[in-house]
Amino acid sequence: MSTGSCGASYYGEPQMTASGERFNPAAMTAAHKTLPLGSKVRVTNPNNGESVTVRINDRGPYVGGRCLDLSRAAFAAIGNIGAGVMRVKYEVLGR
Repeated sequence: MSTGSCGASYYGEPQMTASGERFNPAAMTAAHKTLPLGSKVRVTNPNNGESVTVRINDRGPYVGGRCLDLSRAAFAAIGNIGAGVMRVKYEVLGR
């Protein structure tokens, strides 16, 4: 699975990530259930064409219909934080 579309949410609470680093809501990172930690993924908001490249450093989200949990900064770069969730397209760029 190197491309697709799904729902993306965001999180901003300081916590430890699955990769062992401390979560930084200002970093361009994201959580995904299965992609290898360290993977780079381009995430695009099809509604406005904005995109951001994130590094997978955590696991989740565990909510139906969502495949990515973006850091607050990554979500804000391509969409409206107030929405909470948006449809995105994603492309795995590699490690």
